[in-house]
Amino acid sequence: MNIKRLLIFFFATLIYALCQMLFSIILMKEELWHNFHIQLSAHYIVILAMCIADYGLLMFLNKHLPYSKNIFYRIVADIVGITVISLMLIGIFNYLIYEVLLVPQAGMPSFLVKFAFAMTTNIPILLVFELIHYFQSEQKAIADSEIAKRKVLLFQHETLRAQINPHFLFNSLNVLSSLIYINPDSANKFTKALSKTYRYVLSLTQQPVVSIAEELDALDAYIFMMRTRFENAFTFMVDKAAACEQHRVIPLTLQLLIENAFKHNSATEESKLHIKITIDSDYITVENNIQPSTPADKGGVGLKYLAKQYKMYGKEVNVAHTEHVFMVKIPYIQS
Repeated sequence: MNIKRLLIFFFATLIYALCQMLFSIILMKEELWHNFHIQLSAHYIVILAMCIADYGLLMFLNKHLPYSKNIFYRIVADIVGITVISLMLIGIFNYLIYEVLLVPQAGMPSFLVKFAFAMTTNIPILLVFELIHYFQSEQKAIADSEIAKRKVLLFQHETLRAQINPHFLFNSLNVLSSLIYINPDSANKFTKALSKTYRYVLSLTQQPVVSIAEELDALDAYIFMMRTRFENAFTFMVDKAAACEQHRVIPLTLQLLIENAFKHNSATEESKLHIKITIDSDYITVENNIQPSTPADKGGVGLKYLAKQYKMYGKEVNVAHTEHVFMVKIPYIQS
């Protein structure tokens, strides 16, 4: 327990002891300021003892009879527990008062009055402890849920990478194999770009989100490889309508969308594929002209994975297309 919690506990118990003392004075019709400090100290000791005992009861029941097992038995156990605690404390304090301090019993409240007072004092203490434990458990459950959600996202991301990598790798190796004999210098540059791309991919293992700046930096190497592969068969442009490079997205979002554009459309020098990325304050938009390569392969698995991952963050990927243009709007993720 830190100092702040100790202070809160001290003042809370002190105020509660003061309230119980005033209630006792009114009930017993005693004078308020008669031995005020002694009465307050005595009531505070009682409250403190009850808090310690009730906390021990709470920990014991949480371990052996949590609410998740049986709510009815737990409530019964709480009642039995505070009854036993009240009886034990009455016995201990009676012994200390009458046998150790030798205070005369004349004029002192009866056992039933003491028991009723102990129970009415003890029940709110245990109730407060139960509520605190409940809210702490709820917060922990929410935190655990968020951790589990992130693990699911990372798992989905790994699955998506496993689907992207073989297709992308085989195409890249084919290009590299051709370049080695035709243009060794270009082959060297292509190898470095491929290395940079995969270094970025491998660095994402523990990163559920990355900045736009990181995505664009990694995209440079990918676009270089596409230039080498398709030469002048496509155009690529980035329009930064707003300075939002520190906004965050799911890793490989841009590479996936651009690879989809190449996968589902033909790209030749006579009929170029035009790809444009627009960065504004709310979305990052990737669009391309539509010129289907083949009627097959309409699954859009990668885009579905992206949509599911953004949905986990409460975000929606907007897909729109006309007869000539296909557009995907990616929302930013608050980190």
